[in-house]
Parts: sequence; C-alpha cells; structure tokens
Amino acid sequence: MTRKVGVIRDERYLEHKPGLVHPEAPGRLRSVYRMLDKEFENRLVQIEPKLATLEQLQMAHTPTYIDLIMSTAERDFTPLSSDTFVSAKSYVAAWLAVGAGISAVDALMGEEVRACFSLVRPPGHHALADRAGGFCIFNNIGIAAKYAIEKYGLDRILIIDWDIHHGNALQDLFYRDSKVLYFSSHYMGWYPNTGDWDETGEADGAGYTVNVPVPKELEDDDITYLYQNVLNRIVRRYKPQFIMVAAGFDAHERDPLGRTHLTEKAYRTLTQIVLQMSDAGNGVPIFFSLEGGYDNRALAESIREVLDMLAFDGRRDRLSLRSTKRAEEMLRKLRQTHGKHCVWIY
Repeated sequence: MTRKVGVIRDERYLEHKPGLVHPEAPGRLRSVYRMLDKEFENRLVQIEPKLATLEQLQMAHTPTYIDLIMSTAERDFTPLSSDTFVSAKSYVAAWLAVGAGISAVDALMGEEVRACFSLVRPPGHHALADRAGGFCIFNNIGIAAKYAIEKYGLDRILIIDWDIHHGNALQDLFYRDSKVLYFSSHYMGWYPNTGDWDETGEADGAGYTVNVPVPKELEDDDITYLYQNVLNRIVRRYKPQFIMVAAGFDAHERDPLGRTHLTEKAYRTLTQIVLQMSDAGNGVPIFFSLEGGYDNRALAESIREVLDMLAFDGRRDRLSLRSTKRAEEMLRKLRQTHGKHCVWIY
C-alpha cells in the first residue's frame, strides 16, 4: 500500500541550546537529520513548519507565561525551571515546534500526506499552562489537538504517549474533555511522578484518560502486546478521527534517562499497531511529534524504524504478538480501573 509520509525538520530547532551537558541537546536532532539524509532521500514529503500565532499558543498557555518566554529573546542563558533552560534563540525554536504541529494537521487534513512526523525540539508534553518543565517550553502536541478541534471540528482525537515519562501537561489540558482520549504508558518512578492508574479524567472527560504505569523491567513483548490489546479496544469504541503520537524514545535500553529494556524494534511494531488502527478507521490521519530520547544513536535508529514502517509500500507481515505475565497484569489492572467508565472497556 503506497502511503505518502510527511516529515518536518528545520535547522532552527538546533538553535535551542540549554547548556553544554544538558540531555536535551542539539545533537539529538543532528543525529536524526543525518539519518534522514542517508536513508530516506526521496521517500518522504518535506513539510515546512510555520511559526505559531499568539492565539494558537494561548490554546494551551497563559498570556503571562508566553510573555515570559518572549522576554528570554537574545539572552544568552535563562533558567525557566530547575531542569529547563533556554538560550538566545530558544524562543524561536519553541514557537516553531508548535507551528510544526499546526502545519502537520493542515497537511494531514488536506490529504497531502496520510502520516506525518514532526522532528522538532524542544519537546512539549511536560509544558503546563503557566510554566516550563521536563525540558519542555510549549505543549506542542496539545496545541495541535486543540487546533484540529477548533479549525476542523473534530471531536474524537486519540493521543498516544509512549515516552517513558508521563505527559502531565497533555493530561492536564484534556482531563475534563471527551474530545481527546489520552493514553500514556510510562514509568512512575521518573519525572514528573504523575499518571497513576486512578487518574482517569473528570466531568465530561471521566474515563478518557488512560494511564498505564509500566515496570522498569519493561521489554518489547510487554509493550507491544499491551498496545495491541488496549488500542484495538479504544479504536473500536472511541472511533478516533485523528491519531496523534507523543513519540518519545527514552524507554530504549540504551537511553541514559529511561533505562527500561525496549529496543528500536519495539517502536517499529508499535508503529505497525498504530497503522492498523488507522486502517480500521478507513485511513485516519496520523501525526507523530518527537518528545524524549537522549541516546543519539538509539534515537536515530528508533526513528528510522518508525519512518521505515510508515513509508513501507509492500504488504505488512501479520503481527504475531506474545502474551507476557507483565502485560497481562497491566491489562488486568486497566480492566479493573476503567470498567466503571464504559468508555472503551466492554
């Protein structure tokens, strides 16, 4: 099956320099861009990002906070939180990271491409309405979802967050909203220490937040079996009109911050599962936005697997996923937690 796949990249993302020894360094994207040039020439559609507007930033952030980010312009170094620092051009990279999501949504809804990967920094899923944190400045994918709802009238967006750190800002933004179903798998022992089983949403959003705290021993078979079972159910019941993936790769076994046991092959399989979900919805558009991943080689290899699966033209092999004790225990806990909501458990 031929699938037009878009990619968003820009050298201005490299101008965000949070410090010489900071994990979220420009080298992350340099390694990914080198891989793209070497292995994906003429296979992907290049989509140009545009700067987000002030109104778009205000979909997720307060005016006071946006003013704070603007005040860092041209300053050599500004601490925004204990782990998030910016340099003279960081504000441009941050605005452009949000704009990449806007550009991706327009390209996907305009059917220029069926899938799109936004290869940007800084990441976004920890950026709350009024403060930075977890290396994040603006809530990139959250604003993209808000934009898709406002401009295109969508009311069923599925956000999948496979970064090893819980996307607390994504959860916070949509916690009382049934227009977005947020699904996150993460290790509770790391920053930001949120996303427990019983955080399931409130008011109209009750049952539309699905958190899966995973064990530190997590392996490929555990995560792929979990995703296949949960996402199949979610897609059948929720019928998403758009799928967004907060694509962090810090669960990789070589990652210095995640330190679980996934390999790059897990991300290939997870991508195939997401594609199956899209196919089940007659070609639901898919948007990936880069979040974490701090071993440069592992990051580039993992993204290569994702893009290779997205751009694959032939017949995909049938998935044969193996049940594991850890996966079954996570599924049991999810059924126990979400059965009362009847949103996707049935």
